[in-house]
Amino acid sequence: MSALNAIAPDKLFRLIGTTACPAIIDLRRPSGALIPASRQRDPDAVDRWAGQLTGPAVIVCDDGKQLSPGVAAWLRHRGIDAELLEGGFEAWQAAGYPLVDAAKLPERDPDGRTTWVTRARPKVDRIACPWLIRRFVDPGAVFLFVAPSEVESVAAQFEAAAFDFEGVFWSHRDEQCTFDTMVEELGLTGFAALEQLRVIVRGADTARPELAPQCAGLVAASLGLSRMFADDLAQLDAGMVLYDALYRWCRDATGETHDWVSHAPRSRVRA
Repeated sequence: MSALNAIAPDKLFRLIGTTACPAIIDLRRPSGALIPASRQRDPDAVDRWAGQLTGPAVIVCDDGKQLSPGVAAWLRHRGIDAELLEGGFEAWQAAGYPLVDAAKLPERDPDGRTTWVTRARPKVDRIACPWLIRRFVDPGAVFLFVAPSEVESVAAQFEAAAFDFEGVFWSHRDEQCTFDTMVEELGLTGFAALEQLRVIVRGADTARPELAPQCAGLVAASLGLSRMFADDLAQLDAGMVLYDALYRWCRDATGETHDWVSHAPRSRVRA
């Protein structure tokens, strides 16, 4: 029998990576493995951080019985739609769902956010990677776009991770792009739709449109966005919608076709 006000691991797994994903709050002690898109919070300070939640939340503890019920109830008292993860972290892990390797993330700031730095004027990888991080790793992540000569110094200044920059950990490797590197290093290969999306991103970013029919379209859309927005952060906001749509296509719609004739009104037959 399912617990009251609870969500099963398989249902949460389906929501991660989409715009419908709730805030996932992990009440466990700091750990090397995290449920994707989750943020660790102190259960004893719930009334302090509850005000930062703007939508539904899923609360995670070790087994779904120790801390989650009380914290979820307190959040509902605060008017927040809160559920606990049925079976907690242990059930998620037992089901074999992906886990983010927290040891590979940059240090978090006092607000619990990771910070990432890359070159200004992004096109493909430098929009795709922030989308990946915000949807699957840290929804509150901060991204700084700076001149190439400033990437390393700014990363050091803010204890941030430099990405898509020659010579750093989060960058191209052989024929793979930075998006590939992040999917693999962060432990996200268990999301089948990401496996398909990474081929599209790789082909678009490395000038190999033959890898997938969608690569050329992604290049065109990315170049269009870069011309529309002079501000890199505004371009990132717009690009989030583009990658949200591509991810949902990879996950739910690859078998669907569109034919305008099927939507045309039937011709009236005259008597």
